[in-house]
Amino acid sequence: MKLEGIRVVDLSQFLPGPHFTMMMADHGAEVIRVESSAGEPTREIGARQGNASVWFRNTHRGKKSVVLDLKRKEGVAAFLRLATSADVIVESFRPGVVERLGIGYSQVSALHPGIVYASIAAYGQTGPMAQRPAHDLSIQAESGLVSLNRGSDGRPALPGIPAADMAGSLMAMNGVLMALLRRASTGKGDYLDISMQDCLQSWLVNVVGPVFAEDRDLVLANERGFGGNAFYNIYECADGQFLTLGGSEIKFATNLLTALDRTDLIALCRLPPGPGQLPVRDFLRQTFLLQPLAHWEVFLTPIDVCWAPVRGLHDALQRDQVLARNMRIEVEQSGFGGGKVTELGIPIQFKLEPGQVDPEIPELGEHTHAVLGALGLSSEEVVQASGLAPRAVQ
Repeated sequence: MKLEGIRVVDLSQFLPGPHFTMMMADHGAEVIRVESSAGEPTREIGARQGNASVWFRNTHRGKKSVVLDLKRKEGVAAFLRLATSADVIVESFRPGVVERLGIGYSQVSALHPGIVYASIAAYGQTGPMAQRPAHDLSIQAESGLVSLNRGSDGRPALPGIPAADMAGSLMAMNGVLMALLRRASTGKGDYLDISMQDCLQSWLVNVVGPVFAEDRDLVLANERGFGGNAFYNIYECADGQFLTLGGSEIKFATNLLTALDRTDLIALCRLPPGPGQLPVRDFLRQTFLLQPLAHWEVFLTPIDVCWAPVRGLHDALQRDQVLARNMRIEVEQSGFGGGKVTELGIPIQFKLEPGQVDPEIPELGEHTHAVLGALGLSSEEVVQASGLAPRAVQ
């Protein structure tokens, strides 16, 4: 697999760091998850399948777990020894914490100039908000995303997905892989300052037009992606279910309006999003309300137009397309309670060296003795570094 031979030491928690290091594990990297004796918080958050939370299972498969007490000098010494054996380190503490602990980039790179060290923080390592605590919702709100996500009552609504977390995950992985590629020719690693806010705002390319070009905020009802375009919208059907039209190109408008015997409305679809398209939106709204979703699925299928029903998540994850792409998989796990479990698949699909899901997830501290012992620490030193009782060190 593409990342065989790469060792990653992951200090991060919750979603951005653990998610991207899991993707590296899926493609062959050895990922060592360094946890405190309290363990990764997501071990206990949310619904469980078998003996672990679904969240933890889908961010920690294929990893090893090492417990270290980084407030002890022995724990710091053990971490630095582990760091010198690694290619990548990932952390998500508040800015400055790793330096105070003695495990920051400056300390590690002095021992190992080739290290690629990624710090993921809500607002990055610099700027007036760097020390402010935040999870995904606060970052989305601060970045302007929540203001764009409004319910039918016009009030801001809770985002349905953790976009800031996932943007941070993907950008961090991109940066780490670029640094590893560069290191292959220079021998020198690098430090990545990943701000989840930066990453999320870089995704706004299709909505910042009014802000940059016209120095104004968005009027959502008139904007293309927020209801102003008749062919980029959500419509209710007669049975209370919904469908979406998701392609505003004039060819799609022509195809559907022709099928609905309203070619007179095609010219309005050439107008900018906003009031000019209101007659088209009203027609489509009234039309789709005439029949249940099942009728429209049959009607729309042969027409070349971008559309999709609004599916519940339970339904969506059982569709033939999802199963054909192996994005919902059933795996047999031998450890941590055993049994068959359901997981999300691997979205990066190589032809020659495909990734592989390792369904095993680590029990807390499961690999502490094996990993640290391989670095030359005695059993007593492992106990001192981990802070665990001798019988608890595995």
